[in-house]
Amino acid sequence: MKRAALIFDIIIIILLFASCVAARESRSFQKSMNGDWQLKTIISEGVTGKVKTQLFNEADFDCFIGSTWNFNNSNNMGNYTIPSATACSAVKRNIRWSIYEAKDQPKLLQYKRLDDNLNDIDVNSGGFRFTILQLNNTSLQLKSDMNLDGKPAALIYNFVKI
Repeated sequence: MKRAALIFDIIIIILLFASCVAARESRSFQKSMNGDWQLKTIISEGVTGKVKTQLFNEADFDCFIGSTWNFNNSNNMGNYTIPSATACSAVKRNIRWSIYEAKDQPKLLQYKRLDDNLNDIDVNSGGFRFTILQLNNTSLQLKSDMNLDGKPAALIYNFVKI
């Protein structure tokens, strides 16, 4: 009986340690995300020709190239700014973001758009999630899977820290 209790205690300690390591890794990702980033390129995979789609229920694909993004890891708030261009209206949108972790899965960046009163705009959709392909002190690469014209596709977002 004592042996079973000891084994149970060891299993609990191992599980607690594993959850602490995962939480520490998530905090490390959040700390690395902190600051200002510029979206330099968006590359499409699984799509031939020019991609013409609206991103994040906000603006056309091309409007986001050159946009600046701010992530504040102390309160998980931030924003993105789309510059005014020929076919694009200037937009500044507040966001609430976090790093999502699922066991044995890559880390995901998730965010919801907020209105001027910091209320969720994307209540029904749950927001947006991206697989974090790369994150270091100077660059960030995110991937979003989608369907375009009924076919699987993905967009790769390449950011540089500014």
